[in-house]
Amino acid sequence: MNIASDPKSIPPSTLLSPEANQAAALASAIGVLTVDLDAIVANWRKLEKTAVPAECAGVVKADAYGCGADQVARALANAGCKTFFTATLDEARVVRSAVPAAAIYTLDGFFQNTGDSYAAIDCKPVIGDLNELAEWDVFCRRSGWSGGAAIHIDTGMNRLGLTVAEAQGIIPRINAGDHGITLVMSHLASAELLNNPLNARQLTTFREIASLFSGVPASLSNSSGVFLGAQFQFDLVRPGAALYGINPTPESDNPMQPVVELKARIVQVRNVERGETVGYGGTWTARRPTRIALVSAGYADGYFRAASANDGTRGAEVVVAGKRCPIAGRVSMDLIAVDITDIEKNAARRGHMVTLIGEGITVDELAHHFGTIGYEVLTSLGKRYARIYKGGEVPAKEPAAAVPAPADPASPSN
Repeated sequence: MNIASDPKSIPPSTLLSPEANQAAALASAIGVLTVDLDAIVANWRKLEKTAVPAECAGVVKADAYGCGADQVARALANAGCKTFFTATLDEARVVRSAVPAAAIYTLDGFFQNTGDSYAAIDCKPVIGDLNELAEWDVFCRRSGWSGGAAIHIDTGMNRLGLTVAEAQGIIPRINAGDHGITLVMSHLASAELLNNPLNARQLTTFREIASLFSGVPASLSNSSGVFLGAQFQFDLVRPGAALYGINPTPESDNPMQPVVELKARIVQVRNVERGETVGYGGTWTARRPTRIALVSAGYADGYFRAASANDGTRGAEVVVAGKRCPIAGRVSMDLIAVDITDIEKNAARRGHMVTLIGEGITVDELAHHFGTIGYEVLTSLGKRYARIYKGGEVPAKEPAAAVPAPADPASPSN
């Protein structure tokens, strides 16, 4: 287990041991976000097994959905992941530093002044517009760079991507060879809804246009698409949210392992008399003599105000001393009030940690209280939490019986 830090920023004479550095960070932090890299690896392996024989990439955009792109990319690469997707070039630089041999695609596309940056880190743009394609061609001819790019085709999302007609127009280029296209892809709009007819329409459209890109690998499925069946998986799948424990099959049980645990510190315990209100606006009234724990997290830390409770609506819950306890009143910028009347008096005291995610409270449950999706929960978790990573060290696979291990393992394939 280690805590994210930048020892280079600390003068050598004042460097603490890793253990002391971690203890100091935990002592001053409002809370602790623990990321289980072993769980991320286990989720990737489950997705990889589900998608066989397709390759399973890893989507690590938005700082790996708030979990830390550097740490997550390293763990996945150690487990065998060979291809990664980011949203931006800045994100791609972080991932390239972590995984020097992997293929990296950047989803936000190509601009004519970004070519040198792509080439410098050997990153492939995902091109979704004919203007982008023309600018990319100019850069490649001028520079001689041959790192490749993906073509994104819109099959029903109506977001990024060439139209089907535009994609058909570049088929002669594909047939001419030496086209530099290393992937053709589209994106499912409603994959989490098993019986949504848009899934079948997008599949039919993509299958037809991808078949014209002779010899170019194809990719359609996101996290939920992996579970729609083999016909959706093509040559490569691109799971993101499922890697981080968000349920890719919301119409059934979550097949993924939980990845994050979030704890925050009690800063005060106080008594509230029956009939008194708690928090901004006085929207929550104590119906009995009540003990309130004030917890040092709020909407500035990604714990949304929508999780508040009032006299007519029960809000979210947190786990205090092993027992679920309800929020009392409005979530504020830096604090949550929690009704701890029903736990033992000395079980929750100033300085103790309570659990906001974990111990049965899932990211998806919290998202329900927030009125949003798990993606937004994870990517909103604030910078005031100390971040701790556990696991992620993947031992080398032992060779099969009677087969000696190669002296120089092959480099990961793009």
